[in-house]
Amino acid sequence: MDLIEVARQCPDLTVSIRLGDLIEANQSLVEEALMRLKKSVAESRTEIYLSRTKVMEMLEVASATLWRWEKCGYLVPLSVGGKKRYRLSDIQRFLNR
Repeated sequence: MDLIEVARQCPDLTVSIRLGDLIEANQSLVEEALMRLKKSVAESRTEIYLSRTKVMEMLEVASATLWRWEKCGYLVPLSVGGKKRYRLSDIQRFLNR
């Protein structure tokens, strides 16, 4: 069992460890965080964001319908620069439900 797994299973455990093991665990955590960040950046580059107007045209619905769907949690937009944007992948997922 590695040090990270022990820490996750017993977070209140006090241990004495070698400095080399601590550095190794730290490097492992940094690598894991970097992988998650790279994945997130890659996903955001491929994602298409649509305005409310485009979504209303695409789905043939009124602004009030989008508002209601947002309040119900069906299709929730992101706020980008103070404007609401919808992920195309969220719209596709909503339509395939």
